[in-house]
Amino acid sequence: MPYEKGPSLEGARLEDLDLSHARLHAANFEGAKITDAWFCNADISGDLEGLLLNGVEVAPLVAAELERRFPERVKLRATDPRGLTEAWAMVEELWQATVARAQDLPEPLLDERVDDEWSFVETLRHLVLATDCWLRRMVMGMDRPYHPWGLAGSWLADPAAWGIDPDARPSLEEVLELRGERMDEVGQTIRAVTDGELDRVCVPPAFPGHPSTDHTVRECLHVILNEEWEHNRYAQRDLGILEAR
Repeated sequence: MPYEKGPSLEGARLEDLDLSHARLHAANFEGAKITDAWFCNADISGDLEGLLLNGVEVAPLVAAELERRFPERVKLRATDPRGLTEAWAMVEELWQATVARAQDLPEPLLDERVDDEWSFVETLRHLVLATDCWLRRMVMGMDRPYHPWGLAGSWLADPAAWGIDPDARPSLEEVLELRGERMDEVGQTIRAVTDGELDRVCVPPAFPGHPSTDHTVRECLHVILNEEWEHNRYAQRDLGILEAR
């Protein structure tokens, strides 16, 4: 299904809007207020920071439940070099097992989207882009950090401005080789980082890209770790569906 950037409803008031069975992707609800809504059987995923549901902040409850289901997830909050090294080792182990699981399937299935989410190969390409954004652009300060095979969401209206090829269709083998190189770069950075380096403020280069605001090295590494863990979870979910076929 082709993606089209939707209209902006910023500041609008919508009365009796029927969104039953609608699918909203990359929707921005920052600062929105929804009242008297029905969320029966709704499935919502995204950044829940500051979200109130019936007056209750949701994010801490969701985080606690995820850590009950996945005790290893607590490692993602590490703030010191040793803890970050352990967190990255966990991520490497998760992806090693996930890639081995994927390679047991016929390769065409790994280019197939489940429920119109990214395919397995597309997920790996997105993680290449995440590394290019948060490690190469921010921590390493590279002006042109992006590999042409990186994949962003529909929010990136002009990928060519970043040096990304929207028509690229690399094979699984090609993406795995590139992905391995990027993961090695993250691992080397984390294993070499010091407490003082973690507090260093990274200023984004002037070249077009994301992010566009300052972040500390620690914050950048936390984004990478969370992207890796969350997308591994999504990949495992979709592989289960593909295996069931």
